[in-house]
Amino acid sequence: MSVWLQKDVEDLPYKPGRVFKTGVELKGTMQDCIRLNLNLRCASQVLFSIKQFNANNADELYRQLMQLPWEDIIPADGYFSVSSNVSNETISNNLFANVKVKDAIADRFREKKGLRPNSGAALNGAVIHLYWKENVAEIFLDTSGETLSKHGYRKIPGKAPMLESLAAATILAGNWKGNAAFVNPMCGSGTLAIEAALMATNRRPGLYRDNYSFMHVTGYLHSMYKKELEAIEAKVKEAPAGLQIIASDISEDAIHVSKVNAGIAGVEDLIQFECCDFEKTTVPAQEAAVVYFNPEYGDRLGDETALQQTYKRMGDFMKQQCKGYFGYIFTGNLELAKKIGLKPKRRIEFFTGKIDCRLLEYELYAGSRENKN
Repeated sequence: MSVWLQKDVEDLPYKPGRVFKTGVELKGTMQDCIRLNLNLRCASQVLFSIKQFNANNADELYRQLMQLPWEDIIPADGYFSVSSNVSNETISNNLFANVKVKDAIADRFREKKGLRPNSGAALNGAVIHLYWKENVAEIFLDTSGETLSKHGYRKIPGKAPMLESLAAATILAGNWKGNAAFVNPMCGSGTLAIEAALMATNRRPGLYRDNYSFMHVTGYLHSMYKKELEAIEAKVKEAPAGLQIIASDISEDAIHVSKVNAGIAGVEDLIQFECCDFEKTTVPAQEAAVVYFNPEYGDRLGDETALQQTYKRMGDFMKQQCKGYFGYIFTGNLELAKKIGLKPKRRIEFFTGKIDCRLLEYELYAGSRENKN
């Protein structure tokens, strides 16, 4: 997914210094962190490095952290929490490492100020993140706090929803250019269709959120945030002429949820919602348009058996009714994918949680389109 995060970053534009499997590294200021937080569609966090150091065990970690000027980073009357990603043979539980970080910050405050800020598990204040692998540790200010993967408009998630950041990344990975039809059968809570509408009108995630960790650190100026917010508001544009985004689902509840979420995002009028079996979904007569399925994967044997026919029907639908389109199916079950009956042009790897998934791309060659009733 870092490939699409890199594209997301470069579009702002920034030039990454390093791209690795789980992220992108670049040099910047706190103002840059604010801009990234408000703009990025594919990110989960924006981390600002404070210091990298060696630590073989928890005591060494504590001593290193005690030396940092936390009193200049977190307000004494503020609130902070700690998150971590730890792989060190002396640590069996990440929570123990978190406590060591909290203790170091609290003890440093008591030593320098005679008091300490409050702390807890909630990520709604300043957030400190520890990355510790073997004997190398790096401490960050997590400028996001609550994950950026949730874009803020989806108040009703629906059943097994795709994270907004993942939906955005998969759309960016495909061939949709934002000015042709985007057809999303089996739309569920509407995330894919909504993200497509947000991209087509250049609406950024920062429009739907008003609290970030960077707002709770010493030196934060509201004018910095206001400047970036006004910038993304000014870049919202009208939908391209002739744009059609169509979302269908056989469930009336799913369509209701999708409409509510789209309304919160301000794009309900840009999406044509249809309550029907996916084979009855409207497919505009266009070329270079996109049809995108995100079906169930089948966690249990019975589910998988029942879904085999569904996957076959998806393949038939794309082949017969979506000629001239690019077809996409996102799935975490490659055995079921074999039932689609079409040869994918590309297999793009993604992870959702711990599930190794693929975005399968099909080039559906143009020909005479069959009329649907």
